[in-house]
Amino acid sequence: MKKLLLLIGLLTTLSTFASKPKNQYIKIKSEFGECIIKLYNETPLHRDNFLKLTKDGYFNGTLFHRVIKDFMIQGGDPDSRNAKPDSLLGEGGPKYTIPAEFRDSLFHKKGVLAAAREGDIINPEKASSGSQFYLVQGKVFTDEQLNSLEEKRLKHKIPDWQRLVYKTIGGTPHLDRNYTVFGEIISGLDMVDKIAMLTTDKNNRPKQDVKMDITILKKREVKKLEKALASQLS
Repeated sequence: MKKLLLLIGLLTTLSTFASKPKNQYIKIKSEFGECIIKLYNETPLHRDNFLKLTKDGYFNGTLFHRVIKDFMIQGGDPDSRNAKPDSLLGEGGPKYTIPAEFRDSLFHKKGVLAAAREGDIINPEKASSGSQFYLVQGKVFTDEQLNSLEEKRLKHKIPDWQRLVYKTIGGTPHLDRNYTVFGEIISGLDMVDKIAMLTTDKNNRPKQDVKMDITILKKREVKKLEKALASQLS
């Protein structure tokens, strides 16, 4: 009987591990639609921090307070919640930063989630803001434009496979290895395009407030999602 119970326990444990989702996902919802974002396991500090803040409801009711067409849409400032129209935003957040987690395989293609941060002069280690983030819209580049970036702004050569993405899907290659990328939109990319088209003021704040709610996908939702993604790749 003890051996049987041990075997059942072992099988239960193996089943639990086998069914554990490979990644964790969050959903950002706004009046312009919603998107689902896969958080990268390669950037655990950023992943876990974002999940904690989301679980605490930190982002709910905050704004996409900085929007630049063909570049990105930025949010995560708690001071933006119920902010007056003339308020200058972008300085709020928790009293900590997150160490940079640069990975050569993670780059600024269209649709990625990345962490905002203070500039190099006061932040030479390129540590990320504790809460502020952006979603990349970017633009499509030519080889000539990418060559120029390598010569004038980048300290590295853009790998051929990344070049292909920047020439077809687009992105913001000048941010690579300067800002931590820690997730990517897997559905609902049109939300970014819609918000990026909004009219903004001199501080790049949309004249129309765009509030967000962010939630963590439940395990059953994740399993269903990953099954659908796997079937697309097969």
